[in-house]
Amino acid sequence: MSDERRDGAAWARVVSAVLPGLPQLLRGRVGSGGILLTSWLLLGAVFVRGPGHVLAALTGSWDERVAGWTVLAGLIAVWTWSGVDVKRSHEASTRGMSQWQLATRAFSKNRMAVVGLILIVLLYLVALVTPLIAPHHPNEQYDLASMRLIGLSATHPLGTDQLARDVLSRILYGARISLSIGFVAVGISVTIGTFVGAIAGFFGGVVDSVIMRFVDMVISFPRLVLLIAIVAAFDRSFFLIIIVLGLTLWPSTARLVRAEVLSLREREFIQAARALGFSKRRILVGHLIPNAVPPVIVAATLGIGNTIVLEAGLSFLSLGVQAPTASWGSMIADGRAHMFNAWWLSTFPGLAIVFTVLAFNLVGDGLRDALDPRLRS
Repeated sequence: MSDERRDGAAWARVVSAVLPGLPQLLRGRVGSGGILLTSWLLLGAVFVRGPGHVLAALTGSWDERVAGWTVLAGLIAVWTWSGVDVKRSHEASTRGMSQWQLATRAFSKNRMAVVGLILIVLLYLVALVTPLIAPHHPNEQYDLASMRLIGLSATHPLGTDQLARDVLSRILYGARISLSIGFVAVGISVTIGTFVGAIAGFFGGVVDSVIMRFVDMVISFPRLVLLIAIVAAFDRSFFLIIIVLGLTLWPSTARLVRAEVLSLREREFIQAARALGFSKRRILVGHLIPNAVPPVIVAATLGIGNTIVLEAGLSFLSLGVQAPTASWGSMIADGRAHMFNAWWLSTFPGLAIVFTVLAFNLVGDGLRDALDPRLRS
């Protein structure tokens, strides 16, 4: 390594130690640099704002412990990741790039997708550290006579609702509900859909016909009506919403994976695996499913946004999580009667849904272009 390059590497390590992510940004790597720097600034601001509060949260309730460990572990992870990445980027390498590295490079060139990814990371970080940054408890009620439907102010940046509760705090806590339900429900649906679709596509014949006819039957049910019926028949809870959404969203993933497996099973590498005597289980789990993952990742990313909207719709109809738990959909519903005299009640939760779903859609579009070799520029 030349002296000039060695000096550049040393300077980058010093900058990375102070502001992780900045060396990556200066080298044009907006994706990784933006995520590292924004995460460092957010978590650092939370810690500097109240280090004693963060440390005390480590022995508090379960959500406070999650918030406290998120801050500490996040700061360490970001600082370490940035330093290791800077070191690797200055080491000479003669190895070729894998398909995932090529996809990562293609994704980083899509600026809107990178912005969406940064926003998603920030949303999840904010949701995790909400107990440390929310100005008020989401269900804390102040004096109804004097604090009800108060507009934007320094004490309540997004105003108060009809029960004199802080709107900003409820939006922050509502983000935890929407983001958690979206992520976990889509995880369940993708797992089931991938398993069912892979079996149908790999075995074909009668197995394929039986499975796909069942999938067609599930798809034929009006999803919203089915969700309303199931939720209405049982006591509403956070876990029930997740299970119901997860068990009703998988058919589309199953059809996608089946089509991909039908194409892959005739490829040369699968024929070679069969000729070598590999078992069906090894071919399915070790070769077909991993190669069918890229379209599933895209579908899952787009599906999280759709699930958040669906959950908000259920909450809007008072079929989501039970009150007084904060939820974006229920907050919009509560603000319907005050649209003209308290516009902030529905506006800000609605904007939170719009920007969150938009971020997931941008990332999904970017992943679609990056994971398909035919669409890479």
